Amino acid sequence: MTDAVVVFVTAPSADKAAELARTLVEEQLAACGNVIPALRSIYRWEGKVHDEPEALLILKTRANLFEALRERIVALHPYQVPEVLRLDVAAGHLPYLEWIGASVRPSP
Repeated sequence: MTDAVVVFVTAPSADKAAELARTLVEEQLAACGNVIPALRSIYRWEGKVHDEPEALLILKTRANLFEALRERIVALHPYQVPEVLRLDVAAGHLPYLEWIGASVRPSP
C-alpha cells in the first residue's frame, strides 16, 4: 500500500473538468488531472432516470490531502452533489508515486 490515491470526479463538460483540474493542480491539492471527454452517464436523480453527456476527471494525490481536495471540489463544482470517489493505490511505479508526493502540498 502507498499513500497515493486516485480520485474520480464527473463534470458536465471536458472544459469544466479541465478548469477543475487546473485549479486543483495550481493549488497543489492534486499532482495531475486527466480529463476523459465524451462519457455518457445514466443515473437516477430526484426520482428520474437521466441520460447525459459528461466528462471524467481522474486526479492523483496523497491520502492525507483527500479531505481538503474533496472540500475544494465541492466548493468549485457546479453540481449539487458532485461525484468525488477516492480509490486507494495498492502499488505502482515507485518513481511515479514519488513524483505525486513531490508535486502536492507537504504533509500537514
